[in-house]
Amino acid sequence: MKQQFEKKELKKKSENLSEWYTDVILKAELADYAPVKGMMVIRPYGYAIWEKVQEVMNAYMKSAGVQNAYFPLFIPHSLLEKEKEHVKGFSPELAIVTIGGGEKLKDPLVVRPTSETIMYEMYRKWIHSWRDLPLLINQWNNVVRWEKRTYLFLRTMEFLWHEAHTAHEDEEGAIDMCLKALQWYKTIYEEYYAIPTIIGVKSQSEKFAGAKQTYTVEMLMPDGKALQGATSHNLGQNFSVPFELKFQNREGKEAYVWQTSWAITTRSIGALVLTHGDDNGLILPPKIAPIQAIIVPILAKDVDRTGLQGYCQEMKEALTNSGVRVVVDENEAESVGRKFNKWEVKGVPLRLEVGQKELAARSVVVVRRDIGKKETVKREAMLVRIESLLKEIQEVRYVASKAFLDANTRPAASYEELKEIMNTNRGFIRAFWCEDAACETAIKEETKASTRCLPLDAKEEKGFCVRCGKPATHRWIFAQAY
Repeated sequence: MKQQFEKKELKKKSENLSEWYTDVILKAELADYAPVKGMMVIRPYGYAIWEKVQEVMNAYMKSAGVQNAYFPLFIPHSLLEKEKEHVKGFSPELAIVTIGGGEKLKDPLVVRPTSETIMYEMYRKWIHSWRDLPLLINQWNNVVRWEKRTYLFLRTMEFLWHEAHTAHEDEEGAIDMCLKALQWYKTIYEEYYAIPTIIGVKSQSEKFAGAKQTYTVEMLMPDGKALQGATSHNLGQNFSVPFELKFQNREGKEAYVWQTSWAITTRSIGALVLTHGDDNGLILPPKIAPIQAIIVPILAKDVDRTGLQGYCQEMKEALTNSGVRVVVDENEAESVGRKFNKWEVKGVPLRLEVGQKELAARSVVVVRRDIGKKETVKREAMLVRIESLLKEIQEVRYVASKAFLDANTRPAASYEELKEIMNTNRGFIRAFWCEDAACETAIKEETKASTRCLPLDAKEEKGFCVRCGKPATHRWIFAQAY
């Protein structure tokens, strides 16, 4: 009996972004809920996206001399207490081990929320002279932060990231490293995820606990909320002093190192999902898609099965040799309609349909996931056309995202105007701010808009704070954050 195709019902992005977001992550098999509340399992299709981020980021880091290493998951609580602002910032989110091997621990162990403290304890042993600098180390790992409200990828109690920690002779070297990392993150988001960004400096209230200054990559999601995509931190000497990270400088004098830390996390996959998709599922930009083209054989009754399967494998080999990530869907237990739906939900950029007609004509039907357009391409023209389409789709995704960002970034000349924007479209708001923390807090409490960043390219201007009217010299980016 012929299998009847029933399209797996997916919640509509156009009706409820939040419900669609969770539904598409589950049905596209990016991730699933774990038995532990607040944690998730990243499935192979989702992890393949993260592997691409690792591949790109590792290439950037190694080109700058950053080496990968690994440090323990457990951190003595006494180490965390060395930098007071740092421990204060993380205390509400800590998971602490008090019993080990059936015995109460004298010094409780913190499950890694971030690795500054344990890494810097080791750096103290390794750094002695200016000749040991810069020390550039990264690790790919997991961290645990006890979140009470969780959301797949965007906010979970455990997540994956890389955390790089560097030590330098002077602050100039540290700042240069921070800005270099920031540009790497911007490139990953814009050239791979096809998400436009604004890069800038966080306010003192919004900076990382223990940092002297925090640089950030900010993105705007379809619901008008901002998402922090990655950060790099100039730690100054805030950790080197309490951890006694000293070295003999070039003048033979004792000095403290200048440090940085920077990271991008699996939260980036959440941004990818929110940005690219429609009522039918994901629409993955080709450069980050785990599968760029899916070949679907149409196995009708009268088809030359052996010839068709051989033709599909021939196309797969040619595409693979050209660097295209391609899979042949050989699952005969599913109908063609179900296969089409499955790969549509997963957001594979191109679907290649091959039946008896295509086999006889040495051709292939190519279907774009983003706009649904079909075209028949001769086998000898297939490689050039598919490479062209993948490039075009990548560009189209970025252009569409950039148009959304531009249309939803607005100036606010008055507090009433800022409130009106927040009560309607939201989005990014450019407004003068006096840079007083109390004023910043009041704006957030009264409108839900927080300072996202001062763009690196912001010009110094003369103006007045959007809320209190005090003199201001810069227009900051405000938005409601996830």
